[in-house]
Amino acid sequence: MMKKLNEILGTEFPIIQGGMANIATGSFAAACSNAGALGLIGVGGMNPQMLRDEIRICREKTDKPFGVNIMLMHPDADEFADIVVEEKIKVVTTGAGNPAKYMDKWKAAGIKVIPVVAAPILARLLEKAGADAVIAEGCESGGHVGEMTTMTLVPQTVDAVDIPVIAAGGIADSRQVRAAYALGACGVQVGTCLLASIECPIHENYKKAVIKAKGTDAIVTGRIGGTPVRILKNKMSREYLKKEKTGASLEELEKYTLGSLRRAVFEGDVDTGSLMAGQTCGQVNEIRPLREIFEELMK
Repeated sequence: MMKKLNEILGTEFPIIQGGMANIATGSFAAACSNAGALGLIGVGGMNPQMLRDEIRICREKTDKPFGVNIMLMHPDADEFADIVVEEKIKVVTTGAGNPAKYMDKWKAAGIKVIPVVAAPILARLLEKAGADAVIAEGCESGGHVGEMTTMTLVPQTVDAVDIPVIAAGGIADSRQVRAAYALGACGVQVGTCLLASIECPIHENYKKAVIKAKGTDAIVTGRIGGTPVRILKNKMSREYLKKEKTGASLEELEKYTLGSLRRAVFEGDVDTGSLMAGQTCGQVNEIRPLREIFEELMK
């Protein structure tokens, strides 16, 4: 009989909060952990000292399990990999790359390593490297996306590995959680539905944009350049797609989006900000407390 994610992590619910860059702070992670899920601190937008500070903040605010999400293409990834050992973090999730080179160090420190994967073949590689579980994230999700949908990725990943598989991408209510179980997942990771929580630290304008958005408003930029990211339609994303189609260089495009996520999160700039959100934005209709969102997911 497969263990449920909450039994693996020691949480109340089989739910992980996505490690969203600039959003997944120590305070937000603590709030998610206190509400029954596994809160994650996301290193996106942080430097090593900031990560240490956020871990301490999280520890002050919760005695429940929490983890750290490390974006492996971050220039400080090596340092982050050491910090989670020094700070005795129990769970590390990884994105954008292969964490194999840190695996021995992390396992020796007793860390549960749960990489995010966008393809079954990567899941198999990471299982061999020592991953404790994988998060199979379909392209319905917000932020950096792969090609496969959750509906196809999860069962194929479940068939490819013997370690637990957590479903992510396109999950915002109890129907989708039930579907994830039916596909063979042991639990879920969610992000978009938490953007509209009272505790989420993003600007009010960003929350309102998510609530107003329909599922078709979550579009992918950067497909042509090979860095696909799902965000909400706005002036910036339309302009980006136009530039992309007319053959703008990667450098030009990067310069254009520089700081756009920070503008959305901190300044509430919904025109030129990068409003990362998944297709479940069409199901998010009101701002609610985290506890209510998690209970609803588990109904």
